[in-house]
Amino acid sequence: MKSDLREKLRSEMLADVAVHIIEALTDCGIDPDIAEQGGAAAVDRMADHWGGAVFTMPKDYAYKLAKREIEILASFTGNNHTELALQYGMTERGIRKLLARAIVRQRDLFQGKLFE
Repeated sequence: MKSDLREKLRSEMLADVAVHIIEALTDCGIDPDIAEQGGAAAVDRMADHWGGAVFTMPKDYAYKLAKREIEILASFTGNNHTELALQYGMTERGIRKLLARAIVRQRDLFQGKLFE
């Protein structure tokens, strides 16, 4: 009963976020009752922290791109541009550009920049 009342008081977005958190926690093996408490607590914190703010939720393309770059870079053997292009649904030119960016980012990550 308390859960129904809480859901009516929350905005649709916060209720949806809570559901996603609960599902993610349950998928990780967390007991469903504890997952529900965790979802509610997380949404409460979000509402307290960002309540009243208006913002656009990013699609997080940078993270997904970086993840894909790492996969492609790990699969790169030095001469398999065509195979990678087919595997990832890209052009060969796109693979070459992605690899060039990924190599620079990887170097910067592990070596740092001298003059920052």
